[in-house]
Amino acid sequence: MPASLPRSLSGIQPTAESFHFGNYFGALRQWVRLQDDHDAFYFLADLHALTVQPDPAALRDRVHASAAQLLAAGIDPERSALFCQSHVAEHTQLAWVFNCLTGFGEAGRMTQFKDKSASTGADKASVGLFTYPILQAADILLYHPQHVPVGEDQRQHLELSRNLAQRFNHHYGETFPLPEPYIVKGTARIFDLQDPTAKMSKSASSPSGIIDLLDEPGRAAKKIRSAVTDSGDEIRFDPEGKPGISNLLTIYSAISGDDVDAVVREFEGRQYGHLKVALGDLVAEFVGGFGERTRVYLDDRAELDRVLARGAERAREAAAPVVADVYARIGLVPDARGPLARGSGA
Repeated sequence: MPASLPRSLSGIQPTAESFHFGNYFGALRQWVRLQDDHDAFYFLADLHALTVQPDPAALRDRVHASAAQLLAAGIDPERSALFCQSHVAEHTQLAWVFNCLTGFGEAGRMTQFKDKSASTGADKASVGLFTYPILQAADILLYHPQHVPVGEDQRQHLELSRNLAQRFNHHYGETFPLPEPYIVKGTARIFDLQDPTAKMSKSASSPSGIIDLLDEPGRAAKKIRSAVTDSGDEIRFDPEGKPGISNLLTIYSAISGDDVDAVVREFEGRQYGHLKVALGDLVAEFVGGFGERTRVYLDDRAELDRVLARGAERAREAAAPVVADVYARIGLVPDARGPLARGSGA
């Protein structure tokens, strides 16, 4: 990988058996494109997934399924580091340092903690959920990335990362460059098929409102045919006035590669049903091909583990010197075994 390429970093939680269209068209497809002009690091945030106390066997299966889907989507382990967060001990080592630099009130104001603890109450939320954004800051700053692809819901967390970097630099000298948000062009915001005013989400959408990348093709097509539409019969792109049809047009555009205006012209004078049938066929073909590619990787889990191990080795090579430098700056006695031995848990 040429040293001149800017570094980017992204992670995704393995909290479900399948990623969905919102994940893919909103982020994963752009991760693939970033490999062309970035030194890319992509990780499965399995430590973050522990905040919901998943079943151990299910978590292991989901990690493999997530890795297989990333490879099926086009992540190339020869060009990018693909690894599990838990395989690189430096993530938690740096997170503890940042825990000691973060104010309690500052952590409590993070939007995601307030949102996720609202149903149970803050008193019943885990400390892991409370410190989740601090581990996320460590995930980011550990690799000194110039660019961090983010959506609107992640901007606050990136700002915390920048604040902690500045705080550390002020106390201990220039150590962390400030990462910049990277808004990738060509993203598509996909909404719930049953509530097109809300984004497609595993935590908020009903099963019929989500198209999973590993859905059976006929099931995916049926979800499209059953999608909520709007009053009237004109097919036009109008997110405010026609959110249902606009969502279907966005999905059609995202899969076909045609811009939305071209899709609108294609269906001019036709009825909603025509759009749904055509889109259902397109979606079925897409998930069918994606599922086949994913199953090829899942059929060889030993090779998946080797891919993740190679990615973790490359990640540790980048991360270990950063933690060693941080430890030296804050006054910890150096480990005579060296940073790579300490980071690997040897």
